[in-house]
Formats: sequence, structure tokens, C-alpha cells
Amino acid sequence: MKPISAKVTRGITVGTILKVADNSKAKLAKVISVVGYKGVKRRYARAGVADMVSVSIIDGDLSLVGKVMKAVIIRQRKEYRRKDGTRIKFEDNACVIIKDEKTGTPAGTIIRGPVAREVVERWPEIGKIASIII
Repeated sequence: MKPISAKVTRGITVGTILKVADNSKAKLAKVISVVGYKGVKRRYARAGVADMVSVSIIDGDLSLVGKVMKAVIIRQRKEYRRKDGTRIKFEDNACVIIKDEKTGTPAGTIIRGPVAREVVERWPEIGKIASIII
């Protein structure tokens, strides 16, 4: 994964329920693991904006419910700091389901709501279909 230019506070843990912001027929997803997380024994893995996580779909199309997929976090409620000193926070926790881990190709074609700039730095494929980048 590419580095990003902000010091992102990791505000999403294992068990957090995320809103799925694309049109991939899933509505809600539960975080089950963080890809690439290396931590202390018995500590919950944590993720922030632009991190890849494994999610289990808990609401949406019946063919998707219960499936385990990869997703990228595009918004988080916990505020984080950018290099220029500004602090950013969103009103919800949201993710985008991806098809390919290497390139980050999204499963949907439209992303509803804003996307953090750090996500576009790390995952340019998501930035191509984003309508608003903050």
C-alpha cells in the first residue's frame, strides 16, 4: 500500500459496523479483520481512513449477506489531523467494497457521499468514481 500524507487516528476496530457507500447491493458491513495489521496479542485490530479491511456483509441483497469481502474505509467519525494542521471528521463510518486487492478496483460504479483525500492518494481507482473528494 502507498503511504498517505496525514496522521490518521485509527477510529475503527474489529466489530464496527460500516455503511457501504457504493452501489454494490450491500448496505451494512461488519469489520472482521484489518489487512496488514500487526499488533499486540489480544488487542483489537484498528483501522482508519484509507485502510483495507475484511468485512462480513450483514444487510443488503440476500445473495451477499454472510459473505466475506475486502473493503476500503472512506469515512470515519473519529477526527484525524492533516499535515497543514486541519482536522477532518465525517458524520458516519463508511466503506467501499473492492474486487481486486492489488489495484483497489471498486465493486460498484457510484460512491454516495464524500471521500477523504487520503483514500484517493492510496487508492486512485476509488478516486475515479468518487463524486466529492474532501
